[in-house]
Amino acid sequence: MGNIAHTYYPQSGHLVVLGAGESGVGAAILGKDRGFDVFVSDRGTIAESYRVQLEEEGIRFEMEKHTEEQILHADLVVKSPGIPEQAPLIKKLRAKGVPVISEIEFGAQYTDAKLICVTGSNGKSTTTMLTYYMLQQGGVHVGLAGNIGKSFALQVARAQFDVYVLEISSFMLDDMYHFRADVAVLLNITPDHLDRYDYDMEKYVNSKFRIIQNQTNSDYFIYCADDDETMKALPRMQVKAIQLPMSQKKSLAQGSSLDKNNNIIINIPNREAFAMNIEELSLQGKHNTYNNMASGLVGKVQELRNQTMKESMGSYVNIAHRLEHVAYIGGVNYINDSKATNVNSVWYALESFSPDIILLLGGVDKGNDYEMLRDLVRQKVKAIICIGKDTSRIHDAFEEDVEVIVNSSSIEDAVHMASHLARKGDTVLLSPACASFDWFKNYEERGDRFKEAVMAL
Repeated sequence: MGNIAHTYYPQSGHLVVLGAGESGVGAAILGKDRGFDVFVSDRGTIAESYRVQLEEEGIRFEMEKHTEEQILHADLVVKSPGIPEQAPLIKKLRAKGVPVISEIEFGAQYTDAKLICVTGSNGKSTTTMLTYYMLQQGGVHVGLAGNIGKSFALQVARAQFDVYVLEISSFMLDDMYHFRADVAVLLNITPDHLDRYDYDMEKYVNSKFRIIQNQTNSDYFIYCADDDETMKALPRMQVKAIQLPMSQKKSLAQGSSLDKNNNIIINIPNREAFAMNIEELSLQGKHNTYNNMASGLVGKVQELRNQTMKESMGSYVNIAHRLEHVAYIGGVNYINDSKATNVNSVWYALESFSPDIILLLGGVDKGNDYEMLRDLVRQKVKAIICIGKDTSRIHDAFEEDVEVIVNSSSIEDAVHMASHLARKGDTVLLSPACASFDWFKNYEERGDRFKEAVMAL
């Protein structure tokens, strides 16, 4: 039953769930349904909605502490992706030989559904959502989970879909061992979260390639043949799955590429060929062409009709906080790209708009290397408004490249300044390259506050 043979992990006993967010609460409910004695522990406060859920399910929990005697006696631990491997509690559990796994790994044991798994430094959410939308339009009984939507474990416990589209981060992959993706999608690999990988790019690349572990020769691996880090690492990886590369630079006999008329062409063995002009896509920009290629390849693997795929790729509306159009005010275009928490996402955003851009940049810097943005900033950005507490690295990186670089005291202040600097035809772009935790709870709150400030102009 399911993707994991039952012998890998205990199937009863004391289950401890560390972290009571969406994934943790879902794992706790699945554990309870499967007969485990479940205890949930969160070092922070637990949101009221999750507390109510745990209480209604009769699941024991604690917050604002980790009671070690409760935790160290676990037979199995499901941990939040946010807890690093170096945390003292995790080290103690590992030393005792207690299996510590992710919610996705835990949930996969209990489903026979097909698993379509999307990872990459950028474009994960858009590709995951577009794939989910396309499969829904094609009449597939499909669930959406991972970094997005409802907890995978909760859906396995209570919903039972035939197919799941899962957005999977490197942190999740690090705690996945026996899990198998029927279709693995690796969009790109660029430096991100290097603080979690000892600032060692190879460790981060290896983490991303865990998406293909345990795949068989009847599974599929979709990847970008134009991505340097992916192509550099590919020769040392043991890929058993059928390989479906995608490229905008060269023609491919198998996979997805662009022809000379800018048609996306998809060719998969034993499937009807697919063609669609990039002008017809609802999501424009080079990066979105890759996202459409990846989703289109999944659609073909799943044997969707070409008509269904075309209609889906032509009508899909992008997710909030990712290159989201907010308003045109006085001829100025305001764009919310709060989800851009790394440098490469900002590169994509800048690449998507014509000059002149007023860029709102900053937050919690995760060791960003701003060098890759320099050319685009010189060509397209007329002013940078810094947000967040520590702005010194942004000043150091760009003061030679832009005429105006100023600090703001709040997101409202930043929007106000941008509106004074902007002229008709300009774009005001919130694309921070950084995490949001200095001023905000998360990138969603940052994006919502930006939208409110724009609408108040």
